[in-house]
Amino acid sequence: MMDQATNEEEVLREEGAPQDAQETTAPQDEGGEGADGEDAPADNAEEAEDAEGADEWRDKYLRLYAEFDNFRKRTMRERGDLVRSAGRDLMEALLPVLDDFERAMAAAEGQGVEQDMEGTKLIVQKMRGILESKGLKRMEAKGAEFDIDLHEAIAQVPSPDADMKGKVIDVVEPGYKLHDTVLRFAKVVVGN
Repeated sequence: MMDQATNEEEVLREEGAPQDAQETTAPQDEGGEGADGEDAPADNAEEAEDAEGADEWRDKYLRLYAEFDNFRKRTMRERGDLVRSAGRDLMEALLPVLDDFERAMAAAEGQGVEQDMEGTKLIVQKMRGILESKGLKRMEAKGAEFDIDLHEAIAQVPSPDADMKGKVIDVVEPGYKLHDTVLRFAKVVVGN
């Protein structure tokens, strides 16, 4: 059999068939199918790896973008809180002065000192205007329902009316809010 295969090769050579054609055909068939068979899975594996890498990078990008967006929103919220509460210490320090002015007005009103009263009124109005422009608001408590989030009860007295039970009868020291945040609780007398 080997002799026959060798003889066929010799015959083909003698007839002028290109030797390269036979040799290239056999390797192409083996190498061509093998190469295509090997290259296709290799290309598919590379494409799958590239797709996985792209998905991984896309996921990292989305996470990083979400983290940055959260950081930006948190920073804006903190900056807003800082702006709203920046004058808190100043406001708290000035509240006793405002209270003293109001007490002086009340004391002067009974004595009939008209000029002192007028000057004190102007000072109080000016100071109150400045503080209100910065976000300070006075809480009206008299006659309102007692609320532990807004009021501090310093005394309970029997209520003169049944309607005043659980309500604020008198305000000893007014409460204030700074931008809707309680700055000082109102000290009140509650009906029992």
